[in-house]
Amino acid sequence: MRVKCVFYIRNFGLEYAVAGENSDGYRLVWHDEFNRDGPVNPNNWEYEHGFVRGKELQWYQPQNARCVDGRLIISARQETVVNPGYQADSPDWRKRRRVAHYTSSSIKTRGKHSWKYEIFIMRGRINTHPGSWPAWWTIGDHKPWPAGGEIDIMEYYRGHINANVAWQGANGYAKWKSVFKPIVQFHDPNWLSRFHIWAMHWEPDAIRLFLDGHLMNHVDLSQTHDPRYNNYNPFHHKAFMILNLAIGGAGGDPSHTEFPVLFEVDYVRVYQRL
Repeated sequence: MRVKCVFYIRNFGLEYAVAGENSDGYRLVWHDEFNRDGPVNPNNWEYEHGFVRGKELQWYQPQNARCVDGRLIISARQETVVNPGYQADSPDWRKRRRVAHYTSSSIKTRGKHSWKYEIFIMRGRINTHPGSWPAWWTIGDHKPWPAGGEIDIMEYYRGHINANVAWQGANGYAKWKSVFKPIVQFHDPNWLSRFHIWAMHWEPDAIRLFLDGHLMNHVDLSQTHDPRYNNYNPFHHKAFMILNLAIGGAGGDPSHTEFPVLFEVDYVRVYQRL
């Protein structure tokens, strides 16, 4: 088992060496190092099950997320699962599908841990094969989407790394502040084989999203009010996090992709400014 004792963190252009609870003006308030082999820690995460969102192709199941040698490995596989809730005439797409031809996992901290105005850091390695849609994101735990807000700290599909923030606009639909950066713009032939550090710096006045210390997106929270509800602002309320690997949907066509497809996470950490 690989144990991580000294944490090296690159965040918003700075690099910190953190050992213990207190260093450089920040305090580690929550983390998962995935150091225990087997299923994810049930005190930190719960699994999503079946068809969940986005008319994606995968069936979410717990056995596709395992901790191995100090890493969380989410595996998407090409295999058939029969939908036990199948109803041919249902208006719900989740019930109308008789089978799924892909499986994967999605884990979330909902009901266990949520945060506000913190610094989030994840070190991970993604797979960019066609149809792959890995993501690390947060959802507000106080209102339904999109009123509760969404922050896509890391998202990949169709050749682009995305850093997005969404909230409910005046028309009742999601309003997005999005950045899409093509993988080819990183000019690193080994980029896909490397682990990278994604981070969010969430403060009362702004959200900043980073990749390997470089600013990807900046959102002024004075612009994220919902005028329909007394200028309600979802980013002044707590959110929970999700780690998942979707297949299909916005991720594209996976029919020519070789499986399994992996999303590997070395650690996830949440820091609070002192």
